[in-house]
Amino acid sequence: MKRHLVRPFWRSRPVAVLLAVLGLASCGPGREVLPPGSAGADQFLYERGMAASKTRKWVDATDYFTKLIDGYPQSPYRADAKLAIGDVYLAQSTAESLVLAQNEYREFLTFYPTSPRADYAQYQLGMTYFKAMRSPGRDQTATKQAVNEFEFFLQRYPNSSMIPQARARLRESKDRLDESDFGIGLHYYRTRWYPGAIARFKELLKSDPGFTNRDAVYFYLAESLLRTENKAEALPYYERLVAEFQSSDYLADARRRISELKGPDNKQS
Repeated sequence: MKRHLVRPFWRSRPVAVLLAVLGLASCGPGREVLPPGSAGADQFLYERGMAASKTRKWVDATDYFTKLIDGYPQSPYRADAKLAIGDVYLAQSTAESLVLAQNEYREFLTFYPTSPRADYAQYQLGMTYFKAMRSPGRDQTATKQAVNEFEFFLQRYPNSSMIPQARARLRESKDRLDESDFGIGLHYYRTRWYPGAIARFKELLKSDPGFTNRDAVYFYLAESLLRTENKAEALPYYERLVAEFQSSDYLADARRRISELKGPDNKQS
């Protein structure tokens, strides 16, 4: 995309511009008419595009924003229009529209890397992958990319007002990956291949110690160790579960195991 250094033509040819915009408005989306006293055609297009977005008229909104971007390379609304097109595609949330949104946000970051809204573009780029995430038992390519984009956001924009949202989305994305890995470990546990379960659960805790549902990992890891006669190694995982979680489906069983393992019959272990 080339940014031509030309004078905004509405300053030198106001009559021609007015006629052109009136023609565009009468034939374009919604058949709007340029309001009297409008600050300019680019502002008119931007405002009409935002209005169409709010009413979910996606085609109309995209058409207004595209006309602004293509027709007014020096407009102060051009960067925001670029972002707005990405937002329109993101809001539709189809597989195709999410890919289009990714392209818009990446182009914005390429052409406007120092923009005050660059952090927003990076966050929204992460959201295009977040919305494409699949359930834990399915392909996690989009989830991994979401993690990458949100981690980059936190690294690149440490002072952004959007840090809390980015951290929350990153945690959700990581949890989705962790749930996928946990499901594999749980399958090993249920099929009684305890060495495989132990290896999977330990790797999960190592790669992401902040996993939201790690109470389940602690419990099934400890149970797997117990079933392979590793009582001394199992006990600390039960104790971590009890220490870190005030509420968990596994608390009662973990406390029972701790009592059993610390009972008279297991003191030698």
